[in-house]
Amino acid sequence: MNIAVDLHIHSGLSPCADKDMTPNNIVNMACLKGLDAIAVTDHNSTRNLSSIAEIAEKNNLILIPGIEVTSREEVHLLALFETLADALDFQRLIDAYLPKIENKPRIFGNQYVYDEKDQIIDEVKVLLLNAISLSIEEIITEVRARGGIVIPAHVNREGFSIITNLGFISPHLGFSTIEITANCEYDSFEKLYPYLKAYYKLRSSDAHNLSSILEREVFLEVEELNIISIIKALKGKL
Repeated sequence: MNIAVDLHIHSGLSPCADKDMTPNNIVNMACLKGLDAIAVTDHNSTRNLSSIAEIAEKNNLILIPGIEVTSREEVHLLALFETLADALDFQRLIDAYLPKIENKPRIFGNQYVYDEKDQIIDEVKVLLLNAISLSIEEIITEVRARGGIVIPAHVNREGFSIITNLGFISPHLGFSTIEITANCEYDSFEKLYPYLKAYYKLRSSDAHNLSSILEREVFLEVEELNIISIIKALKGKL
């Protein structure tokens, strides 16, 4: 079956996201736009996933537990997991390797943790935008050990992409899927990097505000309408 997805969305936990990116607002907007599944992937944190997962379940929306990790090479990577428990376990690793630099909300924005009623229950004090002290390969190893998949984020952008920072995507990393932005002119981009034809290209919004969440425009062929089938489809695209 074909399902409509947007697998890169930020909540108000990401300091660069709008304050209206609360759990209920994200789920309600995704439902209004007719999506079947979303992934919330905050910068270096999974702390809003539990609340969003509860709301998504009540609205028959699939939430894939995720996170956007900044590697030691300052490359953004999406990590998607089959279970919330796996994502929360991965958070312990992030906490161990994220520099303990205090956030400055006036400069970077607030980092809010919400409950299922959109009430702020905590504010993360450590700046989440920094790179953790693990390499791309080390992150891949840790995510795959938890049954997850790593997807290089927004590879067509100049900032924080694996192509910009490293110059290429090494095949030995074993990626099956790469992410491109919703407005990417892919034909022109692929002419610059012909080897990208080998990868499945996933379009995502990288939404930091509600209006940017995708409509029913990106579809993924899956065996069943569940998280495991979605992860399996992304792993099996190569």
